[in-house]
Formats: sequence, C-alpha cells, structure tokens
Amino acid sequence: MNQQIQQLYTIAQKSERRIIGLMSGTSLDGLDVALCRLSGNGPGTTVILERFATIPYDEDLKTEIRTIFAKKEIEFEQLCLLNPYIGRIHGQLVRECLTHWQLQPSDVDIIASHGQTVFHAPKRQHGRAKFPNATLQIGDGDHVAAAAGIITISDFRQKHVALGGEGAPLAVYGDYFMFSRAGENRILLNMGGIANFTYLPVDQDAAAVFTTDTGPGNTLLDAYARRLLDKPYDQNGQLAASGKVQADLLKALKQHPFFDTDFPKTTGPEVFNTTYVSEAQRMSQTTDIAPADLMATLVQFSADTITEAIGRLVQPGQQYTIYMSGGGAHNPALTGAIQAQLPACEFKRTDELGIDGDAKEAVLFAVLANECLVGGTTSFGNRQGVPTVSMGKISFPR
Repeated sequence: MNQQIQQLYTIAQKSERRIIGLMSGTSLDGLDVALCRLSGNGPGTTVILERFATIPYDEDLKTEIRTIFAKKEIEFEQLCLLNPYIGRIHGQLVRECLTHWQLQPSDVDIIASHGQTVFHAPKRQHGRAKFPNATLQIGDGDHVAAAAGIITISDFRQKHVALGGEGAPLAVYGDYFMFSRAGENRILLNMGGIANFTYLPVDQDAAAVFTTDTGPGNTLLDAYARRLLDKPYDQNGQLAASGKVQADLLKALKQHPFFDTDFPKTTGPEVFNTTYVSEAQRMSQTTDIAPADLMATLVQFSADTITEAIGRLVQPGQQYTIYMSGGGAHNPALTGAIQAQLPACEFKRTDELGIDGDAKEAVLFAVLANECLVGGTTSFGNRQGVPTVSMGKISFPR
C-alpha cells in the first residue's frame, strides 16, 4: 500500500482527529485558520476549537484576485497563475500559524481547504440550458499540501454540484452536525459577503433542515466603504448610521428576481455588485444621493432581504432563536435593522454555542473534511439543492 494512503487510513481510524479548517470568503479580507479537534461523525460529531486566527491578505494579493473575481471576462493566464499561487500562500500561512502556536505539521492530521471563490454560476443565474450549476474555487489543494507538509482535503463544492446542488451554501451539513438541538428552533444566520442562513428545526428532522442564501450581506457595504471611505469596511456602521434610507433606491434594489425564487438558492457578487447598484440608482433617479444615505440604504437592503427570507420560514406561535455570525454580526447598523424587523425572535451570537462566530465557516470545512474521512450517509431528504453527499478531494504532501 502507498505509504501516504496508509497514513490516511490510520488517521481515519483514530478516535480523535486534529483538522485545520481554512476559509477565505467573497469579502477577500484574508484567510481564516481554525485548528479543531473532532471526534465522531454525522449528528454525533464533537468539535473543539483549539486555536483561531485570521491572517489579512495584503493589498497586492487582493488586487491580484480582484482582476478575475466575479468577472465574466478575464485574462486566462491570471487565473492559471493564481490557482497554484494562492494554494502555496495558504499552505505557508498554515505553517506560520503553527509556528506561532508552537506546533509542528506532524501535530495536525488534515487541512480542510475551501480555497478562494472567484466565480459562482448556478444554472438559475447563468441561464444556459445545456450547462449545469457551476462554481470555481482556486488555491489548488496539492500546493496547499506541499507548502504546509500536511494531507489536504479541498474542492468541497464540486461533488455538491455533481449531485444536483448549486455548490452552496454548504453550511447545512456542518450546522446540522454541530448545532442541531432538540427543543429549540435555531436559525444560524451568517452575514459574510453574501448572507445565508441554516434552519435547524426543534424536532431535529434532517429532512426539514436547509440552508439558503438570502442576497447581499457585506459585499455591497464593503465595496462602497472602499469607494467612499477608502477603508475596507464601514467601522461599526458609522457612515450608514448617519444617513437616511432612500425609499426609491431601496425599491429598485429589491427588484431582482432572485428574491422571489424558492429556497434553497445561491447567488454572489457576480450579480450583486457596484454595477447593480449603479443601475438601480439610474432607474430610481438617485445618482446624486449623499454617501451616508447610500450606505444607509444598502444596509437596509441587506437587512430587508435577510428578514424577508427568514420571514418566509417562521411560523406563528413558534419560538425561534437566531444565532448570528460573520462580519455583518459586528455591524450594529445591520444587526439593529434586522432585529427591528423580527421582534418575536431571540438574537444571540454563534459564540454562545461554543464556536467563535468569526471562525464558524472555517470550522465548517473541518467538519466536512472529517465527514470525508469517517462520515456516513446522513440523508437530508434527497431534495433539490441538498444532496446526500460526501465532499472533498484528497491531496498528499509528496
């Protein structure tokens, strides 16, 4: 037997595995690195988050990624070069974290690498009859494994697409395994570049669990913070809080057919970007809107589309607890606008469930890697968008 396959077999036989989850989202902030200890699998999964760090991307790397990010027309050579380049950087950043944490690569069993999403194209979005759902993450797993010296599981979204899903959101799997509890209707709301939520019913029925995107989270807010403030984001929502919502622009922003589509559904910055906002401004004759009013309106746009989506789920007479995570959870303007529209729901942070909200998505991929190694076949009802599936491709360091 190949020695590295033997090593993988040995890892899968262990009662507990140490897995590093890596996540870099559409906000392009940096790389989230979550060192986790996992035991069990499926609904019996136990996760302990041992260490967590976010390593910011430098401006040069952000600029390189933005040359191809969410664009239909790109320089193909740039895509080809960035795929191994980002993989190598991610592997090196893992090594830096391990050094800081006084650990060796041999102390870690597996890296679970999400990669960097550069384009997301579900069929409902691209509209081309002969082509299936599609999504692309770069940061090649072989390069991560070679740079870090650790077996790497990556490219999780492709199997989801291959079996009929849209490749996102994948949180339904990890959220159910980690956070489902009898006696409480839980909605896990993640507000990254794109907002999504997972519904975990009070009876823990896996067939009723689902995850869906709701529309923009921070992607438009951060884009206009860079444009208006020359900052990566609107600190504490201060600019938005100083403005007033422009009703005509808000109405125009909410006209996209995505918002009327059935759950589950996905989207991305390919749709909701500055061009989309500019067109909505043109349609609503608000091109001269004040910067603070524009930011306030974009916050309300994210809040409205999040709460309207959740509102389609909640049933009268039932109690729901919403656990917030992601960058948007740190924006009081956004969280306040959401809570004002869902007064019957109780709001908490994912931290109260034992997982740092900023680490949640990186931890999710550690859980998916654990499932790849030792998981069973938990069925989510075999319905469209939530296939029963094991995800991930394995790369050896040598």
